[in-house]
Amino acid sequence: MRSDAAVAQASQPATTASFEVPADACDCHTHIHGDPQRFPFSPDRVYTPGTALPEELAALHGALGIKRVVIVTPSVYGTDNAATLYGMAARGADARGVAVIDDETSEAALDAMGNAGIRGIRLNLATAGVNDPVLARQRFEAAARRVERRHWHVQIYASLAVISGIKDLVLRSPVPVVFDHFGDAQAALGIEQPGFANLLDLVGSGKAYVKISGAYRISAQPPDYPDAAPLARALIAANPERIVWGTDWPHTHSRAPGRKATDITPFHAIDDARLFNQLAIWAPDPATRWRILVDNPARLYEF
Repeated sequence: MRSDAAVAQASQPATTASFEVPADACDCHTHIHGDPQRFPFSPDRVYTPGTALPEELAALHGALGIKRVVIVTPSVYGTDNAATLYGMAARGADARGVAVIDDETSEAALDAMGNAGIRGIRLNLATAGVNDPVLARQRFEAAARRVERRHWHVQIYASLAVISGIKDLVLRSPVPVVFDHFGDAQAALGIEQPGFANLLDLVGSGKAYVKISGAYRISAQPPDYPDAAPLARALIAANPERIVWGTDWPHTHSRAPGRKATDITPFHAIDDARLFNQLAIWAPDPATRWRILVDNPARLYEF
């Protein structure tokens, strides 16, 4: 690893929330990167992040006024969910998690993770560069079978083209489906971009949730990412009971140019409070924000 670990520090808010945050608000998309000596990265990873520890995440949420958290296993760990479980244990009853598994993951391991608070499994197709709808269909069907009897959900990070290619499967899915980061819609292309109507249909059907998270991943207009607002508003209008929000902390660069997979890549410098304040623009009605921050996460993650 490079010696630039010191500059790979996860951000903390520079401002404060501009609206009243509900007492049981939930950040539905975060990651924990522990000490790599204790939590080694997968040799197949496509990037190497700096550390992002539970106490840093707690400080972030203290500043934002957020009580609950969902921790998601990032691609850098492959199917090793130990760092996620470590982060969940640090937050106790206020934490839930989303794991990454494969065919070698035993039912006993799933039982143990369920007891620890895992409530879903993630298919990270975007970071892995999977854009083949046929492969996505196979992976989705296998994932749904694994979690059906547990009443978990399947979380998917994929392009709109892939989402469109599995639309029929999602509509008849035996489990809830959650799409990461606006369904990877590109803000500059607006609500008329190919595939976005399919995402709206899935949200409107009640079969799929969407995380309005990681606006910096879909927009090139920092620091407020105003071109993401039409996408957020359209998704909320389609079905406010199927929208959840998340910071995407610690804001990894999954494909930083000019760096090898083993180089430590600095995080995006994001003011999470400023980005959180965009929620009041996307959803100006306090009752709608309550659904997004409290009711919907409580239902989906069983708080």
